[in-house]
Amino acid sequence: MARSRPLPSASLHIVLALLEGEKHGYALMGDVERMSDGAIKMGPGTLYGTIKRLLGDSLIEETAARNDAEVSEERRRYYRLTAKGEEVASAELARLRTLVRRVQRLRTDPGVQPA
Repeated sequence: MARSRPLPSASLHIVLALLEGEKHGYALMGDVERMSDGAIKMGPGTLYGTIKRLLGDSLIEETAARNDAEVSEERRRYYRLTAKGEEVASAELARLRTLVRRVQRLRTDPGVQPA
């Protein structure tokens, strides 16, 4: 399943964080910051707006409700990638690998024209 355009940055980071397995919103914010070495600090508005779009695009789904013992009975919503989301994540990773290879080639051989 190929997308015609890359995922927006916030969507990409959430999808990549969910490759590790299901997570709740607060964990996603922390993972995005960790994966980006602190360069991206996603606030709740961006996080939940992006989650809403990813749900609408069927790239993620909410998992069964549960209580997290760490949060003294406060309900947390957990999310995971759908099969479509996993396909999109794989396509995005392949796109990024190709981009990095092209840039590395250009840096090592300036005479190479981008493809």
